[in-house]
Parts: sequence; structure tokens; C-alpha cells
Amino acid sequence: MRIPDKIFELINQGAVFYVSHSGGKDSQAMYAMLVKVIPHAQIVVVHADLGAVEWPGVQQHIVENTQHPMNVVQAVKKDGQQKTLLGMVSERGKWPSSSCRQCTSDLKRDPIMKFIRHDLKARGSYLAVNCIGIRATESTARAKKEPLKLNVRESKAGRQVYDWMPIFDLATNEVFQVIRTAGQEPFWAYEKNERLSCVFCIMGSINDLKHGAEKNQELYRTYVELEKQIGHTMFQRKRQPVSLEEYIGVSVS
Repeated sequence: MRIPDKIFELINQGAVFYVSHSGGKDSQAMYAMLVKVIPHAQIVVVHADLGAVEWPGVQQHIVENTQHPMNVVQAVKKDGQQKTLLGMVSERGKWPSSSCRQCTSDLKRDPIMKFIRHDLKARGSYLAVNCIGIRATESTARAKKEPLKLNVRESKAGRQVYDWMPIFDLATNEVFQVIRTAGQEPFWAYEKNERLSCVFCIMGSINDLKHGAEKNQELYRTYVELEKQIGHTMFQRKRQPVSLEEYIGVSVS
């Protein structure tokens, strides 16, 4: 991992590095690399709790493989109740799509940014680096991202926030190597999964979705029933709606 000169400047200026940790391989490798570079007191681990749609055991995995307290954040509705993916789908009558990933913005990015703002204020600090485990090889769209830039939207009222993707240039095999070099193992779902997000992610491969159905049968039933309830499917095939059961070839037992 090549550390940009700007990052060393930010370290010396006392910036707080907020490490977004999903429990997935990229987050785990990113953290393992950052603790070797960033002073311990300048690292804060943040996890966006996705509720029932999150793989069981993810939060415990984070705790066991980090040296910092895990700050769990949740998206909250106006009435104070937790905002959930399934609740959002039920209310909207639609699932998220690759072009409209409300799950990412509402359930991950926004709660994490809210935490960063409040934590900075509590510390009496003004300088933050939002560390994100995104890699260029994951998709064409991600390859076009800038690995380090000022977050203009969040940099206001005397606050400066940078978005940094420390493992942007790593290949998948290098990510797993970093984890094992740190004396750790990736989350257990990687025994079959290619990637880790929500159990039934709209961006997930059929392989990962099948594994999710195998290990989370009640949650799978909930998804299948919700599709029928709202009359909208998560996936399409040749631009035609296709049920989750048909898409992955697993019937609800």
C-alpha cells in the first residue's frame, strides 16, 4: 500500500481516521494495514448496523479482529425507530437497484457521516479522514473513483473531511494475503462467498445469493414473501422481472 504524502500531512495535523468496517475482506485488510501507519489514538472504527439483513456474526468478527472499540451506527427514522432495508422496501414498494442504491446511502454512508460529524465535535477536532475499503478491480465504475479527495459536501462549518480508499490498488488475492499476514482469517462466509454485504445483496452473484439462502433460510423466506407482497422483484432476466426463487434456483422449503 502506497501512502500518499497528503495522508502523512493529515496524520501530523492530528486528523482522526474513521475506518468504515463492514466485516468484509476489504475492510479487514484495510484496517490491518492502517494500524501499521496511523497512530493508535487517531483511529476510530465505525460499523453501520444493517439489522436483520446483515450476515450473523459480522459484528463479533470485527471485534475479534480489531484493536479499537467498535462504534455501531444505525440509520434512524424521524420517529426514532431504526430504518431498515426491508422496511424501506415495504414502504416504497420497490427494491433498490444498481442505479438507485438507497441502501448504501441511507443505511451506510449517511449514518457514518453523521457519526463522524458528532464525534469530531465531541473531540474538539476539525479534521477527519473517512477510510473506505473500495478497490479499483471491483467494477468499472469504482475504477474511475479518486482514491483520495476532499469531501466537499461534509467540509463546512470549519470542518474538513477527506475520503480515502487505502486499498484502492490491491487485487483480491492481495487482500486475502494481507489478512493472513496479520494472523487473521476472513469472515466465515467467504468459505463459499465471493464478496460480503447484505445476505441478499442486489449486487450479489448467484453463488453468494444461494449461499445466503442456504445459511439464512428464514431471512430468505422473508425476502421471497416481500417480493410477492409488493409485486416487485429484486432481479430481472432479459429485462423481464424474475423472482428471487427463480433467479437463484432455490425454492422456499
